Amino acid sequence: MLKKNLFKKVKSSADVSAFNKQSGPNIPDEMCLRCPSCKKMIFASDLEENLYVCNLCGHHFRINARQRIHIIADEGSFREQDGDLTSVNLIDFPSYESKLKHAHLQSAENEAVICGFCTIGGHETALFVMEANFMMGSMGTVVGEKITHLFEGATKRSLPMLGFAVSGGARMQEGMYSLMQMAKTSGAVKRHSDAGNLFISFLTDPTTGGVTASFAMLGDIILAEPKALIGFAGPRVIEQTIRQKLPPGFQRAEFVLDKGFVDAIIERKQQKEYITKLLAMHDGGKNHVCL
Repeated sequence: MLKKNLFKKVKSSADVSAFNKQSGPNIPDEMCLRCPSCKKMIFASDLEENLYVCNLCGHHFRINARQRIHIIADEGSFREQDGDLTSVNLIDFPSYESKLKHAHLQSAENEAVICGFCTIGGHETALFVMEANFMMGSMGTVVGEKITHLFEGATKRSLPMLGFAVSGGARMQEGMYSLMQMAKTSGAVKRHSDAGNLFISFLTDPTTGGVTASFAMLGDIILAEPKALIGFAGPRVIEQTIRQKLPPGFQRAEFVLDKGFVDAIIERKQQKEYITKLLAMHDGGKNHVCL
């Protein structure tokens, strides 16, 4: 650990005297993290102030669902729905109960998605945010039910939907039941769209597997964070299958944007403003601002 001003130059003999009189070791009071991209050290407080984006290289650290909601939703406006729903071991998968308990302790959440309603820039919106710390955001029956129920509520109230995806895919511990959620959520998206409502899908690192193959890629507008991994099977699986070396940056947001599967890549500090503009245009042109 390091401490701000830990190596501050002593300016006077009085400062030296005061330093020598300190009792006990000089223990740092702030954590320092290493950026996985540029390998430089960053103070935790500086990282938090910058919305968990490295101010040296722009690397977007993964954040949890509550942090994401705090960044995107207007302060105090988020009203959670179905927060008490929890998964059960439908197919008697070995050790699934213990994995669920561990996931709850690790994430402090009941499931891998948080759903609810809020305002964003003053616009009433249905919002779901997936939680990577709960079994890597995997989609089981409860995740599928929560997202479907939220879409149904948004359709009934003619509200736009904003969803932040982060997931390793369908939850293997629930077998076919988890795969069925792909069709279930996709159907909910279709009904929401047929009613003339907007769905903005935001892909974060990583968005893979059955989530990518269902609701995450069905948005009317699909956005992504810089360098987010987006795909179905992982790069290593693909290379082993086709026995070819993949091009640099394969399945990263920039590569996916170039291929036309993503509409825009938006940095975290600009996301709320950008989404607010989209919601304003969808809301009949009130407060219309050109992107």
